[in-house]
Amino acid sequence: MEIILLQDVERLGSKDDIVEVKGGYARNFLIPTQKAIVATESAKKVLAENIKQRAHKEAKLKEEATKIAEQIVAKKISIGAKTSTSGKIFGSVNTIQLAEAINKKGFEIDRKQITIPEDSIKEVGTHTAKIKLHKEVVVEIEFEVVAE
Repeated sequence: MEIILLQDVERLGSKDDIVEVKGGYARNFLIPTQKAIVATESAKKVLAENIKQRAHKEAKLKEEATKIAEQIVAKKISIGAKTSTSGKIFGSVNTIQLAEAINKKGFEIDRKQITIPEDSIKEVGTHTAKIKLHKEVVVEIEFEVVAE
């Protein structure tokens, strides 16, 4: 029996795949649990149209993410932190402070999109971080931690 998967099924396929399975497996498990539907001609046409529309949306999102990446790289980002006389920071600078500094520059970046190679920064200076704007667009930015 030919079916269209509505979600990822382990050892069978991923969402929107058309796969061949035994009739009992489809009728007794996949279809009742809404993991799949029967692959009729009309269902295949609907699937093809959905895939086409999703590809168009994905291309648009990727293009927007690329534009934002170019703008973020051009900005100079600095974060103020209280420091000792030796240049050590009281506490640390992490993704939360970096996200706030980027958002003040006019971008909407969530802290979960930012990764810092070290878990947290404890010294004044220039550091790098990666921002994942899209699953295919990851930009590396430099930011400076300065003493307040």
